[in-house]
Amino acid sequence: MTEPTTLQMVASKALGGAERWFVRFSDALAERGAPAQLAIRQGSALDGLDLGGLPVHRLPYRTTWDPWSRRAVGRLIQRLKPDIVQTYMGRATRLARLPSAGGPVHLARLGGYYALGPYRHTHGWIGNTQGLCDWMVRQGLPAERVHHIYNFADPARPVAPELVAERRATHGLPDDAWVLVTLGRFVPVKGQRYLIDALERLPETIAGRPLRLVMVGDGPLGPELRRQAEQGGQSHRIVWAGWQRDPAPYLQMADLVVFPSLEDETLGNVILEAWAWGKPLVTASFRGARELARHGEDAWCVPCAEAAALAEGIRQTLSDPVLMAALVARGLERVEHEFSRRAILDRYLELYRQVARG
Repeated sequence: MTEPTTLQMVASKALGGAERWFVRFSDALAERGAPAQLAIRQGSALDGLDLGGLPVHRLPYRTTWDPWSRRAVGRLIQRLKPDIVQTYMGRATRLARLPSAGGPVHLARLGGYYALGPYRHTHGWIGNTQGLCDWMVRQGLPAERVHHIYNFADPARPVAPELVAERRATHGLPDDAWVLVTLGRFVPVKGQRYLIDALERLPETIAGRPLRLVMVGDGPLGPELRRQAEQGGQSHRIVWAGWQRDPAPYLQMADLVVFPSLEDETLGNVILEAWAWGKPLVTASFRGARELARHGEDAWCVPCAEAAALAEGIRQTLSDPVLMAALVARGLERVEHEFSRRAILDRYLELYRQVARG
């Protein structure tokens, strides 16, 4: 059976969570040999990145009201005649206006609790958590056209030990240190201020090993977080690694991944990344984590925005090698069976077949 053809469209200028997923998803489609083409914003951060070798079309995507951009989108769809147009984020979705019948099926992929106005005209919606899908239905979208498919976790791509050792030396990480790694933009929903507060509550050493926290990311709260660390006397224990296009060296050096996000976090890809890399995980119980993680089995879960509980979770996990090994084993098992690239792409391709059949 011939797979339906898809046109994957994103109009963003910068790289964020949706755009990083677009890169990974494009690569997965290419690896599977799925008939897909891509439309991105000309001159955007995606322009020039490796997108799996799929055909790439560059559109102006200036504004949602720009008639030239709207015509360019329409002409491309008319020329390619895909079976399915899948859009990401509001701008690309708004600019793709397709007839209700007799043309491509328009699917909008959502990774957050966005205002649904720009998405209601599409033929179907994909949410990356069940909670998000349930919310969309409560907002009035027809349940039979709301589809739940999780993100996948890419397999770990180990880097040369020499590179990891070099990175540790650059950051001044002691050879015997516990390395705690957290990843994410420095924005309120990521909850990094509670992690810094938790570090202040932890002793200098656990099981005879000093603690070091590596903050992988950047963002508007950066100066405020640095001031907090300095005022709390934690600057000597924190490494500010900055934004990393490829965080592999940091995930590889981690003894523990910590994810302190707050309730508004939708999914939490860091959970999947920790599992894929075989790292024990301490996470706040935000809504995405409550759906994904199982406390004491594949993660140690603590209440959101509670530094004392976060500190105790870190201390308890690092103090218990048996617990750490169990969290790692179960996390790897769940990635393989539930969140692998193969399993998630199977679900996307089955959805494409289903909607293309009408």
